[in-house]
Amino acid sequence: MSGSHRAPRGGSRAAARQARRAQARRRNQLIGAGAAVLILVGGGGIAAVNAFGGGDSPGSKAGTGDDKSAGSSLLSDAKSLIDVPAAKSLSPAGTWAIAATADGSSAPDKSFVCQPQRFADPAGVRTWVRTFRNAATKESAVQYVEVSNDSTAADKTYATITGWLSGCLTPQVRLIASYTTTGLGERGVVAVFGQPTGEKTSNYKTISVTTAGQATMVLEHDSAGTAVPKPDAVLSTAGAGLKRICDQPGANCTTGTPTASPALLPSNESAGFMAPIDLPVLASVNKPWVSASTTTRTGTGCEKIDLKKAKATGYKSLTYVTPDADVPTEFGLDATVSSYANATAATAFVTGIRKNVDSCAKATSDAVKVKTTSTISVGAIKGEAWRAAYDTGGGKVFTYRIGIASNGSNAVYILFPVLKNLDISDNAFADVLVRAAERCTAYK
Repeated sequence: MSGSHRAPRGGSRAAARQARRAQARRRNQLIGAGAAVLILVGGGGIAAVNAFGGGDSPGSKAGTGDDKSAGSSLLSDAKSLIDVPAAKSLSPAGTWAIAATADGSSAPDKSFVCQPQRFADPAGVRTWVRTFRNAATKESAVQYVEVSNDSTAADKTYATITGWLSGCLTPQVRLIASYTTTGLGERGVVAVFGQPTGEKTSNYKTISVTTAGQATMVLEHDSAGTAVPKPDAVLSTAGAGLKRICDQPGANCTTGTPTASPALLPSNESAGFMAPIDLPVLASVNKPWVSASTTTRTGTGCEKIDLKKAKATGYKSLTYVTPDADVPTEFGLDATVSSYANATAATAFVTGIRKNVDSCAKATSDAVKVKTTSTISVGAIKGEAWRAAYDTGGGKVFTYRIGIASNGSNAVYILFPVLKNLDISDNAFADVLVRAAERCTAYK
């Protein structure tokens, strides 16, 4: 294979939710027209950059072609891509084999999870995509490398790809865990996405994104199992892949000892709120979640939320819906984030709500059944989740999943209506509550 040039290729609550669906659809259309992505800047802030690296439209090219091999010889052939021995560190079981190697002209439109377009740097020099298969374990992997014109353009490419992960619109996948890396090129992240396949099993996509000099490399490992994969295997293989790149003449990059530290991917939602990729996966909903603004409510009857009485210093609410899915208008998830003068005040607010809901079945005449489904204690996060059913008369019973948790001086409340064929497990709801509590600390 010579060269690697790239060529383009061709009720009141229900009514409120309906209005928010329309708002979310308009937002989806704007996203589809050309969204901004996120890059971490000094001090932990987030800045938006154009997703397509300048004014070009997705997949467009300046001039008639983008084979700039005369300007850079980096990865001019496939010899420095990951080979089978390096891929074996992803999983020692079975036998790994190279399934295909594609250059920029034959690269697929989508090579890894959350990728919405063919190239992250439409004006880049070249792209390589190598896929691997393990027939015995049914695992697979892909190495995707883009070479930009210089390190500044590579930084933008990295920001674009990490933005794709942060704002992922791939349906039926959820961000399970994420990390920042050191010793893996100039910068890097690892993210683990999950898709439930059974009560205890899931398909996992563990993906590393790194940048080194002019090169931006993505490595994705696809596996299945009952336990969330740790980042170690992908770190090892990605490290080997980057070393091959940095060992090339003129690469102008170095590698170290790869390490990973837990850190959430940035969210382009309002500060303190979950990203759509944090939301639960439902087998019957094959469309992405999006957010829309909503009013702050007092709860379903049990909670008796009074943020003024609790002396919240600030609060805000969002609702998450799937506007393009064939679901009832009541379907969605509401979230309210509130902040307090200190952790003691936030804990007191959450404790009050927990007492209200725990005693609701006895204190509220229309509460048929209230059951605790999870008690949350993860580091500084403390909270509780319930399943509450209300008799609204005429033989109608409405059921909700309710969650409340504090994290430092902030608190989060989430509400999920249980509808026919549109419910999630107790554990899945608890996972969402924990993620909401992790995110809520960014609200000020």
